[in-house]
This record gives sequence, C-alpha cells and structure tokens, in this order.
Amino acid sequence: MSGKQPHTVEKIGGTSIADTQAVLDNIFLFKRNERNLYNRIFVVSAYSGLTDLLIENKKTGEPGVFAHFASAESDWTWGDALTAVGQKMRKINADMFKDRSDLTAADNFVLERIEGVRSCLLDIQRLCSFGHFRVDDHLSTVREMLSALGEAQSAHNTALLLRKHGVNAIFVDLTGWRADEAPTLDERLLNALSEINLDKELPILTGYAHCRNGMMHDYGRGYTEATFSRVAVLTNAAEAIIHKEFHLSSADPKLVGEKNVRKIGKTNYDVADQLSNMGMEAIHPKAAKGLRQAGIPLRVKNTFDPSDTGTVISGDYISDEPGAEIITGRKNVLALEFFEQDMVGVKGYDAAILAALARHRVAIVSKSSNANTITHYLYGSLKAARRVSADLEEKFPSASIAVRKVAILSVIGSDLDRSGLTAAAVSALSDEGVELLGMQQPMRHVDIQFVIDESDYDKGVVALHHALVETAPKNKQRNAA
Repeated sequence: MSGKQPHTVEKIGGTSIADTQAVLDNIFLFKRNERNLYNRIFVVSAYSGLTDLLIENKKTGEPGVFAHFASAESDWTWGDALTAVGQKMRKINADMFKDRSDLTAADNFVLERIEGVRSCLLDIQRLCSFGHFRVDDHLSTVREMLSALGEAQSAHNTALLLRKHGVNAIFVDLTGWRADEAPTLDERLLNALSEINLDKELPILTGYAHCRNGMMHDYGRGYTEATFSRVAVLTNAAEAIIHKEFHLSSADPKLVGEKNVRKIGKTNYDVADQLSNMGMEAIHPKAAKGLRQAGIPLRVKNTFDPSDTGTVISGDYISDEPGAEIITGRKNVLALEFFEQDMVGVKGYDAAILAALARHRVAIVSKSSNANTITHYLYGSLKAARRVSADLEEKFPSASIAVRKVAILSVIGSDLDRSGLTAAAVSALSDEGVELLGMQQPMRHVDIQFVIDESDYDKGVVALHHALVETAPKNKQRNAA
C-alpha cells in the first residue's frame, strides 16, 4: 500500500449503506474534490437485514439460511430461504442501478455467489448422506461462508456506483471466494491492500474477511468492525471513523425527546465498553481494544448529518466536569439468583455457576453477590437460563435458584465522581414510582446500574435523563468534538 498523505479508515453500517443516495452525497462526495477525495479506506457492512436472512435474526432468533440448513439435513427449506435472499439482493440492485449494464453486472455478481453457495451446500448434503460424514462437522464453515455473501454484494455495488460517478473505486474482496488457502486475518488484509495507491484509488473492502480462525468464530456478528479496526491498526490510520444512522447521544431520543438529548462530543473507550455491555454498541469491544492499544481515535458520525463533527472516542479523555454523559440500559434481562445458606466461606460455587453459563452460552451483563447469594444478570433466552438453573439444581440440591425477568438502567460517564449524583438518581427514580430491585456502583466511577422491573424501563430512562443530564450544567468539553 502506498500514499503520501495521512489516511483514515471508515466503516459504513448496514442501515446507512442501504440508503445509497445519502451515502453517496454525505460520505463519499460531501465537500470533496480531486484533491481530498482519496486517502480513505472504506469497510462496508451488508445491507440492513441481509445477514439476518442469511444466518438468523439477531433480535428475534428467526431462522435464516444457516439455521434452516443446520436443523434439517435433507429438507429443502434452506434452499427456498437462499432463493429468497437472492431475490432480495436483486431487488436491492434494481433500486440502486437504473443503467442496464450496471444492473446486469450487479445481478451477475449476486447470481454467481448465490448459486455457488447453493452448489456447495448441496455437495455437503450429498457427502453427509454417507454415514462416515456429519453435517455438524461443517456447520462452522457454512456459517462463515454465508456470512460473507452480504458484505460481498454491498462492497461490489458501492465500488460500481462510485466508478459511475467518476471515482477510482477499487472493490477489495476479502471473503476468500473460491480461494484455496486460509491465511491469518493480518495476512489477508495486508495482501489485499499491498497494491493499493491511496493517493489515487479509493478501496472498498468487504466487512467479512476470510481467515484461518473464522471471523464469525472469533467475533460473532461484530466481524465487520473487527475488520475495520484491524485495517486501521495495520495501516497506521490517522483516525478511524464509523458512519451510523444516528448521533451518539445522551439517551434514546425516542424515549426522552429529541429536544432534550445532548449529542456526545467526546468520550473514551471505557465508556464505549459500558455502552456495548448495555447493547448500545458504538463499536464492538474487541475492535475497540485494537484501536485503543494503537492509540487511534475513533470518530462516530451521523450519515444523515454530514456537517456535524460527530463523537470522538479516545483512550485518555476525561470530562472536565464530573457527571452523567449517557443514560441507557437493557430490557429482557434475566436475573439468575443462586441462594445457598451454607455458601459462606466455601469455594467453588461461583466457578460452577460460570461453567454452567458458559456451557449454555448465556451472556453475563452484570453480577452481584453477598455472603450466601450470587446473582447474575443475563442476556439470552429464558430457555437457556432455565437449563442453567436445572444444571445447578442437580449439582447443588440444597440451593434455592430463581430466574426472573428484569431490566437494567445504566448511568454512564467518563467521570461520575460527583457528590450527590447517586442520591439524585435514586431520588429521581423514587419520585416516578420506579422501585429498585438492586443497584451497583463500581469504584471506578464509570457507570451505575439500577435493576428494576421491566415495565418501569421507559419512565426510568426519562427520569434519570431529566435529573442527571437535562438539568445538569452543560460541559463544553463533553459536548464539542
């Protein structure tokens, strides 16, 4: 890779990339000419909803092509699902390209990928019709292959569209399509970028990168951000930029009102980690780790507000004035309460609970304990939590184990060490009739968590935001990038 000027590495999310005109006008071409059009590397996500159709729905669990294939070795349901994905991809192409030659190129690309995957899955089914082979042995590879389809289309289409507008865009396919080797992630990225001249070329990279360990295996659905982060680190980017469909704000504007939220101008990677834990990802924690360790600042920008400078996330930022920056939280949290009267002074209980949670792949949001009770706040299916409970009841027959649905409210800031802040929060919740089921405040003063009934979540967010953000004095450093 060559280039004389400092460069940025930028990621475009699925909802943003689906709005072709906005991305073209607000990201690629906004206030740019030949002099400042290049020296950028773009990593793109699949169009919104495609990965859900290919794997499974991230929020509802509704099966996609992979889930259908994994659950029925000889059923053709997965084939119909794959056909439906192909049809959706071609519909996206038709909406993007009015020129017949461009549309043909986009459709041919989709056809080759869809039918190539179909042929591969049929071969796996035929192979596994013999008793010596099992479908389960190939499922992780199938998941990886299907994951790559969405990003391949969006990157190919984006490069095609940019070339139509006179930009020297280069489609960089990291998916390993028909490749005969599986290099490490770093090798894949460095080889793909080795011939790029950033002064004259605009590389458009697929968010999925085929590598030895497997991106889905290592990063789950956060693989696009992992690719983005690693490209920034390997190329020594001056800045990493994520384009989203919203500003990083002090709360959900749909809950507290657009006129009441404050855009977050600056914060740090510690705050970003707390947001991820609450399901409000600014960036995947593993991706953030690479940027933080390399000292690369991350800017989060709103695709639909290109003039705004966005939010800058760095490793060393601390607000000049202590206070709350963001009020957020999680609904659909499961509280797994393990009570054992004889736990005091005895080791092994905690380790056994953690082992059961890991075995059933249940994510931990938070945890609290005292002399004889350990409570884990979990994010996962109720069915999985009940399996954990059953395992623990078998291992500890004298223990009392309960599972109930709750919600967690989280007050987050780079410095919450302000006298009276916690009291103000508790008072605000009490005034609105929100009953506290539990509370945690770590000594690092980055977040405070309130466990409440799920039905109180919305009014709890509104109450905390009004008390801790809206009526608090504005911090110039916190609200200007």
